[in-house]
Amino acid sequence: MKNTKPTLFSAIKATGKMHLGNYLGAIKNWVELQNSGKYKTIYSIVDLHTLTIKINPKELRENIIEMAADIIACGIDPQKSIFFIQSHVKEHAELAWILNCITPVAELERMTQYKDKAKRHKENVNAGLLDYPVLMAADILLYKAKVVPVGNDQSQHLEFTRKIVRKFNQRWGKYFEEPQTVLTSIPRLKSLTDPTKKMSKDLGPKSYIAIADSPDKIREKIKFAVTDIGGPGSKISGGENLLNLFEQFSDDKKLISKFKNDYKNKKLRYAELKPALAEAIINYLKPIQEKRQRLLNNKKYLEEVLMHGEQQAKIIAEKNLNEIKEIIGIL
Repeated sequence: MKNTKPTLFSAIKATGKMHLGNYLGAIKNWVELQNSGKYKTIYSIVDLHTLTIKINPKELRENIIEMAADIIACGIDPQKSIFFIQSHVKEHAELAWILNCITPVAELERMTQYKDKAKRHKENVNAGLLDYPVLMAADILLYKAKVVPVGNDQSQHLEFTRKIVRKFNQRWGKYFEEPQTVLTSIPRLKSLTDPTKKMSKDLGPKSYIAIADSPDKIREKIKFAVTDIGGPGSKISGGENLLNLFEQFSDDKKLISKFKNDYKNKKLRYAELKPALAEAIINYLKPIQEKRQRLLNNKKYLEEVLMHGEQQAKIIAEKNLNEIKEIIGIL
């Protein structure tokens, strides 16, 4: 019987170690969507996107294999999902070029993420940074993905992909369907050192907790995490961020409720919350870290998994790209 499940595609860059923001904002959601049985799930490590920043080749290779271990350790099952490295399927770059030819430069220049990154990285405003949304659209459309789970910071890129679909269909006839967003509740974690900004590797190693951090590192980072700027209940609240983390990683509902009430009544003692939070994160990550280490100790298995995913992705990618080439007149 033909598989009629809608295809779902999502991806993550290999710019560094996976942290709790990545886990709660994407990977945990990926696992839930995979296990829901509602979708044909396709997940990728998008290393071509990573090239828009300056990164040492050795570091990039290590990041890719560690990210693969992190993702599988967190619950992505290669028997249930297609999981592969983007650059190993050349059709991504080929479709991106085709889509480039129907994309107005002015639309790319209006993208919020491009403008933000161009301001922050003035020394490296490259064409890839400008063209990032086109490659992202190619990633999605290559598999005719009908649904895409995205965070708020990526919603503009998905709307851009829908515009590309309309332009393609208008020029060459209806081929693509407009992909839709999977609406999920994603906690927006803040930096441990600057609660005005989201948790990110860009803000330094003390600003986030990596999936691979040791118990001592986790305790130290939580101990020195910024609490409230301007007092409890202020808009710039590191304390609220710590409470959000505790709610995500602790299964002690009574203690969660107590800390929330104490915070609301301005009686919260961080000397009590912080150690409890650190231990909750350590306990939650322990089985993930153990599996992660087993995977990194068996890199041959990891390579076989990624190769299998690549073969599965290529079957779909080659078929769809050949159809696209025929439609536009280059096959």
